[in-house]
Amino acid sequence: MLCPYCGSTELKVLDTTDIKNGIRRRRECQRCHERFTTYERPMGMTPVLIKANGNREEFDREKLKRGIWNACAKRPIPAAVVDRLVEDIERHLFAVGRPEISSRVVGDLVITGLKALDPIAYIRYAIVYMGLDNLLSVRAEIDKLLAEQQGYTDPNHPIPKQDGSSDVTTVVAEPKPSQKTPDASQRRRVAARTASIPFSKSRKTRR
Repeated sequence: MLCPYCGSTELKVLDTTDIKNGIRRRRECQRCHERFTTYERPMGMTPVLIKANGNREEFDREKLKRGIWNACAKRPIPAAVVDRLVEDIERHLFAVGRPEISSRVVGDLVITGLKALDPIAYIRYAIVYMGLDNLLSVRAEIDKLLAEQQGYTDPNHPIPKQDGSSDVTTVVAEPKPSQKTPDASQRRRVAARTASIPFSKSRKTRR
């Protein structure tokens, strides 16, 4: 085995742990002193993945891990947490017990794990996996995520519907009592009072 950092073969095993369906080893390079984790598992235990176009391909653990890391780029997520998510997904695939399985199952497991792990990583992965190809659909997914996390939807940013409308109720304020239009009887009383006021005579114009 080669060190993934410097390519050296001078490796030391620091820790060995038995896990379900395999062994995990923590190693240290004696040249660059970097540490990394390796896994040993029997071949052929994970089901073959059926792609959307019908093609089949072997489950690739490293490919899955790279996809998750791309979504988690520059996020405060420890490597051990990503490794644990990959292990959980792989463990689920082992437990299925079928020779073939839809690749969507793997995608659903990833997006569920990222949703609980980090909202930014979740949105990054969702844009590709869910085919969010416009800003409106991305915004809708963000609003749904905020609603789930905070328990409400921001009224200033309602969740858009597919037709472009939104779930907003327009509230029309009722006029205040001082703004109410006077009724007919009030208008008659005002007219009567106005008629009873005498007009003053205008002064004669001096010649």
